[in-house]
Amino acid sequence: MAASPDTPHLADPDKNPSFTRGVFEGEIREDLVFPFPEPSAEERESLAQILDAFRSWAKDTLDPAKLDHDGRFPDEVRQGMAELGLMGLNIPEAYGGFGASTMVFSRVFGEVGAHDAALAVYFGAHQSIGIKGIILFGTEDQKQRWLPRCASGELIGAFCLTEAGSGSDAQAMRTTAVPSADGSHYVLNGTKIWISNAGYAGVFTVFAKVPVLVDGKEKQRVTAFIVDAKAPGISLGKIEEKMGIKASDTRTVTFENVIVPAADLLGEVGGGFKIALEILNSGRLGLSAGSSRGTREMMKLAIEYAKQREQFGRPIGSFEMIQRKIAIAAADCYAADAGWMLCAGMVDRGGIDFSLETAACKVYASELAFRTASEAMQIAGGIGYSKEYPYERALRDSRINMIFEGTNEILRALIALMGLQQPGEELKAVGKAFKDPLHSIGAISSYLTGRVKRTLVKPEFTKVHELLADEADQVAVNIHGLALAVEKALIEHGKGIIDRQLLQERMANAAIDIYLATAVLSRATSAIRKRGPEGAAADLEAARLFVPMAMRRTRRAIRALERNADDTVRAIATRAMDTGDLTVPTPTDVP
Repeated sequence: MAASPDTPHLADPDKNPSFTRGVFEGEIREDLVFPFPEPSAEERESLAQILDAFRSWAKDTLDPAKLDHDGRFPDEVRQGMAELGLMGLNIPEAYGGFGASTMVFSRVFGEVGAHDAALAVYFGAHQSIGIKGIILFGTEDQKQRWLPRCASGELIGAFCLTEAGSGSDAQAMRTTAVPSADGSHYVLNGTKIWISNAGYAGVFTVFAKVPVLVDGKEKQRVTAFIVDAKAPGISLGKIEEKMGIKASDTRTVTFENVIVPAADLLGEVGGGFKIALEILNSGRLGLSAGSSRGTREMMKLAIEYAKQREQFGRPIGSFEMIQRKIAIAAADCYAADAGWMLCAGMVDRGGIDFSLETAACKVYASELAFRTASEAMQIAGGIGYSKEYPYERALRDSRINMIFEGTNEILRALIALMGLQQPGEELKAVGKAFKDPLHSIGAISSYLTGRVKRTLVKPEFTKVHELLADEADQVAVNIHGLALAVEKALIEHGKGIIDRQLLQERMANAAIDIYLATAVLSRATSAIRKRGPEGAAADLEAARLFVPMAMRRTRRAIRALERNADDTVRAIATRAMDTGDLTVPTPTDVP
């Protein structure tokens, strides 16, 4: 099977264009999102074999309720995953793996997650993040030494980034790696927290600050290392007792004077931050596929119950309020699948910056999974609240996905700030140009031309099927509106936009919905052209429900960039923080 690109994508934006970055500039880069990607015939055949084998094994081996109760994977589960070849699914064939494409790996990830969320953590923490850095950035020697044993399941990978004082703020980490005088090794000291697979791990990808000289002054630069989990000086904390995904092994990992050979430096000194971002992109895409597939499986149970449960002499599934829950979940799930598949296609295609798309997919799918688990529980009624049924476990398990691989709040800020980068640079450049207009007429002219284009010319979709022309126009109108609103916000706030997280959130929400709506248009267009309008009736219905819903949310987000209650929000929050209480005292409050 053809492997996905095993080199990092981070590079010059001009060489690696981004669809969502283009949205912030009012552009529709159709060549990046059309045609909709689909697995090849070879990939479909391989995928069918993998899924059939996993489902058969899972049916006989997995008991999610027992795993949740025991809080541990028995040896036969871990051994079975290795024997199926799943622990080397995305490792290139040259190093003993399956060499699966991103599309195939993500689909299998989703299947694993649909059977048991904790098992998906074990599977994903190993490949999506634990050893991903070795695949992407490792030297040939490092790959030969580590990857074959990871592919066989002999070694399990874990990703060590988070610390008590540095969660999403990786630059604040305190773990250090000091080079020896002769340059042969580094001495690693520090503690990492919330490390998935810690107790199973045979190899860690660890991030630490390394002292380097910059202009004669010592600076600390985040750097990545491959660390043997059996090295002296490594100790593990107790297994964390969690709300959900209880069978997954989560612990602190402490490094005390751990000797790391210089040969296990991953990438370059000081390159750790970019490496971490690249790895997390991989993890977010897997989470998206897993969340979407979990959503579908949970709604299957709810639909079956709605068909059987009768009230007032008819099945509850015949009542409109229940039908609405099911229909919205179906449309949302269609969009989530379209989002991660489109993004996986970008990864496999290569040469595309997909950073914002993976973040958008993760935010949307993780929130969908939690929201839909709640709706499924509501449809099930009283039994949904009982531990005898899987609804409450699904609700607990799905909650972590909004925290994993960067909290959704942080990812919204990332989407907005990265999206603002190019428009901001243009405004900064033109500001300088106006100070010296005689020598900067070209820069001014270029900006004004672009501004006129953004102001007067609405972008258009040309590759969407004509049956979805109205929906495509709604998306194009909002892309135009977002670009104008972004420019206005930058002019008004300047660099201060960095501290306006509520504005960032609205920009990100608009960009997320625009990306998902575009993915839906691409997917539905492909379906119509392949199967015709009748054969693609379900695709059309999903698109015609999702796109207008998403665009209504987008319009509200854009309007709120100017008209909002942010000052009041800050005042209430400040008062609550000062008093330690949420509410104004009532007449019934007594000392």
